[in-house]
Amino acid sequence: MWAMFHSWNNNVPMTAHASRPPAPPTQKTQQLVLLGAGHAHVQVLAQLAAKPLAGTVVTLVAPSQKLVYSGMVPGFMAGHYPLESCVIPLEPLVQRSAIRWIERNVVGMDAQKQVIQLDDGSTLPFDWLSVNTGPVQDRERIEIALPGAREYGLFVRPMEAFCTLWPRVIAIGAQRALRIAVVGGGAGGIELALAARHRLPNAAVTLICGEKPPGAVYPPKVQQRIIAMLKRHGVTVLQDVAVSLKADSVLLGCGAHLACDVPVLAMGAQAPHWLASSGLALDSEGFLAVDMYQRSTSHSRVFAAGDVSTRMDRPMARNGVYAVRAGPALAHNLTATVAGLALKPHQPPQVTLNLLSCGSRYAIAAWGRTSAQGRWVWWLKNWVDRRFVARFARPGSQ
Repeated sequence: MWAMFHSWNNNVPMTAHASRPPAPPTQKTQQLVLLGAGHAHVQVLAQLAAKPLAGTVVTLVAPSQKLVYSGMVPGFMAGHYPLESCVIPLEPLVQRSAIRWIERNVVGMDAQKQVIQLDDGSTLPFDWLSVNTGPVQDRERIEIALPGAREYGLFVRPMEAFCTLWPRVIAIGAQRALRIAVVGGGAGGIELALAARHRLPNAAVTLICGEKPPGAVYPPKVQQRIIAMLKRHGVTVLQDVAVSLKADSVLLGCGAHLACDVPVLAMGAQAPHWLASSGLALDSEGFLAVDMYQRSTSHSRVFAAGDVSTRMDRPMARNGVYAVRAGPALAHNLTATVAGLALKPHQPPQVTLNLLSCGSRYAIAAWGRTSAQGRWVWWLKNWVDRRFVARFARPGSQ
């Protein structure tokens, strides 16, 4: 059954004072490279469409022609949205921004020489660089930690591929009852498990959440809501670790074998492998270290936002919520740094609104220690998500 996934999985392209940036290069035309088309960079593209950078050649390096908005993927899985409603096409944004677009993956970087190496063997120099590649799942690293993952696992990242493969799971599930195991007890794993349960009511769905309970990063009241929701919808929760995958089972840390047809791998994101040899300062997990201006702590001509980076003054500010909020600040600072103007610090909010979809048109809201749930929360999430996608997907939108 999983032969159809195997070939793809092994060939995936894989309040402070303002700071004044270093003087721009002396050549007349500067090269600004946007590496990746994550949530922050689509906002940069929208600003460039409204206000192009004078004397600057802007190049986007991104392998896919569309960005699947992660916030709507559980709704797509559950059958609430067609895939096209969850997608931001990049071509209209690129055309309106009048920038150059290279549809390749990066495989290496020399930050000192200011050169990027692409997967076709070519190189791309830059004067300024912004990195917003989004979360990745390092298949080699995951395979070491979870043998059998590359052959049998259904990786959630990149989401463009996952969303292509999920309809095949639906088709098989229409023919026979499936046994689905979601590996990962974070918000993503919880939402995907509930979405799978809703879309495939005859399937047996298990959430393997690791050593901690589901949603362990949330306050106790929110955790209680999550556990009650999983129980209400018949999702089995195993507070154990997945040790290895086989064709029809998952080996657990306790030694038991969990019968499984579809292991969905929703573990946390890893840093892109090419960062390790880039020469850029990294945090302890290999993510790009940035300051309050979203600028590399070691190379002032490099910026980053989203899951690929860590704010060293606020290490917790690395997740999708902050990536969306970082877009306007990143756009401002890139424009300012190219022009030799003062930068402005990006101050992520201390508390953010988290909305967890629960399979059906029902959701849980968490705002600090305050929480709520209901159909109205899902409609709020639906409005927020659709508004974000529509802002960039519609021609001429800002």
